[in-house]
Amino acid sequence: MNSSIPQAQAVVTGELNGLSDARRAIATARSVVVKIGSSALTSLEGGLCTDRLDALADAVEARMRAGSDLVVVSSGAIGAGIAPLGLSKRPKDLATKQAAASVGQLALAHAWGTSFARYGRVVGQVLLSAGDFGRREHHRNAQRTLDRLRSLHAIAVVNENDTVATEEIRFGDNDRLAALVAHLVGADALILLSDVDGLYDGDPRKGPANFIPEVRSSADLDGVIAGSGGALGTGGMASKLSAARLAADAGVPVLLAAASDAAAALSGATVGTAFAARPVRLSARKFWVRHAADSHGAIVLDEGAVQAVAQCRRSLLAAGITEIRGHFYGGDVVDLIAPDNTLVARGVVEYDSTELETMKGRSTTELPEGMQRPVIHADDLVKV
Repeated sequence: MNSSIPQAQAVVTGELNGLSDARRAIATARSVVVKIGSSALTSLEGGLCTDRLDALADAVEARMRAGSDLVVVSSGAIGAGIAPLGLSKRPKDLATKQAAASVGQLALAHAWGTSFARYGRVVGQVLLSAGDFGRREHHRNAQRTLDRLRSLHAIAVVNENDTVATEEIRFGDNDRLAALVAHLVGADALILLSDVDGLYDGDPRKGPANFIPEVRSSADLDGVIAGSGGALGTGGMASKLSAARLAADAGVPVLLAAASDAAAALSGATVGTAFAARPVRLSARKFWVRHAADSHGAIVLDEGAVQAVAQCRRSLLAAGITEIRGHFYGGDVVDLIAPDNTLVARGVVEYDSTELETMKGRSTTELPEGMQRPVIHADDLVKV
């Protein structure tokens, strides 16, 4: 298998003139996050499929020897625990999911370690929860761990900590986790590998559907119908589109491809669907506010405030507030809600919820000195 490594390096460093800007950026990226779906690693009947895992490890190792740093976000913990526990299908109740994950995480980490040991490569398991991204201190700790593993030329294998996650405090799927990790480590590209070979405007398993090779803007997604995950996973095309948009906010181009095409995806980005990054990436602070920070409450706005905040990018003033929900403090991140109860923005609030109860609906001139600052400054507001 080692004989394939020089070929992969030649593809990465070879002729790229025929590729789109997004594919060229992915093919030449120095820092890459690779997410591997459950269906690529496990089956209901046999649990972990070591042959598939070895093939994926070969592709990752080839890209690393070509000069890139890689972080692997690996699904499959619950799937790997199903067969050993004698379960016939993916569990639906939380306790059984966590039990399967506790068995599967051990098997998954061992399998990755054994596979990369063929190349003398050490694997470090990193289990993350949603709270690790929502809290700045945990966020920095995770970042330092991943950076140090990479500097030591080890492979970081990241997964959600399913044994402690609840339905209320989880990422929802590892596509979103992978996009957040890409931001966390400052990756130059994100590659999502699963059982689909790219983006279609419908489900090709259910009827005719057109393949979409490039997504340069949201206009390319007009008419696309995205479905949910399969028997072993929680993702699906909807989660992959959401993850691609999230990564684009971080300035990271994305490649969506089949795990069976991993070698081509990692060596030259010549397969699958490529998603271009947004031209102007969100600042680290605004990205954190929009995608990672915990929300500590909500502020309901009138129509005028929604227009000012969401369309005109202006600061939120007390006059446009109609209701305060939850208990929060100045410096917390809160959701901004329209009159129809839809989420329109998030931001870092300047005042406690108790203070805002006395301020809501009042113009700035009616407020006492010391309470005339914006409730949320425009620099701390992010439209969602």
